[in-house]
Amino acid sequence: MSALDTEPDLNPTAATEPTASLSRVLIALMKGVLYRENEALLWQDLLALQARVRDYIAVLGLELILDEAEGYAFLRTRPAVEGETELPRLVQRRPLSFALSLILALLRKKLAEFDAGGGEEGNSGRLILSRDDIVELVRVFLPGGSNETRLIDQVDTHLNKIVELGFIRRLKAQSGEFEVRRILKAYVDAQWLAEFDQRLAAYRAQLEGAEAAASASEAEA
Repeated sequence: MSALDTEPDLNPTAATEPTASLSRVLIALMKGVLYRENEALLWQDLLALQARVRDYIAVLGLELILDEAEGYAFLRTRPAVEGETELPRLVQRRPLSFALSLILALLRKKLAEFDAGGGEEGNSGRLILSRDDIVELVRVFLPGGSNETRLIDQVDTHLNKIVELGFIRRLKAQSGEFEVRRILKAYVDAQWLAEFDQRLAAYRAQLEGAEAAASASEAEA
């Protein structure tokens, strides 16, 4: 059959559809974390196209972190390989204050305990904590006699930041309840927790020393 006898393409968009799907997936990942529960169709496209996604982002010095069991995916800077020219970072590091790191570590431990206990009935494997629950987690690490109102205000500020970072999700505007997102497991691993435990031990010792000194001063007075 000659070229003139070839039937015309009646659906010219069909060939471009895979490319369009790839573009949508890449754009979503560049914007932030992709969750299966929020974007079911994009998630399916990601699973089907993940080899092409990995090839594309590798050129940019990025790697795909995909957890099918937990239902999330995100991009992070690929670890430098010896001998390679280091590329500018597309995914910026976000330095966290000690207070933010403390709350994240406490939430990560709470998530580990929740999973070890098999989760709670009715929550479909979701760890849900109230603001009061989180305040109680933090209270243990504060000096005795801390101002209650100031503590709650500080926790609220930190929780707003953690919501912005995507590690927790506010369930309802006025409910005061938060879902701990499972992506926290990818960012706060066992090594990070172990290192932070060392910092917590030093922090506790510092608090105990300050409280002992305060008690001694009161006794002398």
